[in-house]
Amino acid sequence: MPEIPPSVSQTPSPHEIIPMLIGSTVEAIERELVLQTLARCHGNRTHAARVLGLSVRTMRNKIRQYGSDGTDIPAQN
Repeated sequence: MPEIPPSVSQTPSPHEIIPMLIGSTVEAIERELVLQTLARCHGNRTHAARVLGLSVRTMRNKIRQYGSDGTDIPAQN
């Protein structure tokens, strides 16, 4: 199990999150999850990929896609 930064483990419980997700596409939810995890990992793509259970290559491809769509990507600190 990957180590999750303390700020990630302090998220609301599922019964608080699910109502916010209803009406959103899976693609939009995934994008937000990737970007917020990346931000909470201080832009560390390897760590964010590990937390999400993604390969670094998949994370890099998602970030490239989001960037080409005009999305601001959290920078590495």
